[in-house]
Amino acid sequence: MRARGLYSLERRRLKGDLIEMYEILTGKEDIDYRQFFILAPSHRDTKGHSLRLYVSRSNLRVRKKFFIQRSVRNWNQLPQTLYGAISVNVFKNRLDTYWRDMGI
Repeated sequence: MRARGLYSLERRRLKGDLIEMYEILTGKEDIDYRQFFILAPSHRDTKGHSLRLYVSRSNLRVRKKFFIQRSVRNWNQLPQTLYGAISVNVFKNRLDTYWRDMGI
């Protein structure tokens, strides 16, 4: 919930994670996304977007807190319209609009 114009720390961390994932997956960062993420096979349950990621299992509780693990489920829930952004700022604005429209 937004209070005094600021989002919670959890929300800000999630937004930062999603922005970083967008930059990595769309090639805006000079990092090979395959070092961190596995794209879900296109013939399986992609639910309408091409950048859906495979959710790997983790038995270690501490590993679930890693950037790669904690963000994939949230990334997969985003609509395709966010991925088509031409810049990081457009992605940020669309993410804020999506969250506002969803009441998140």
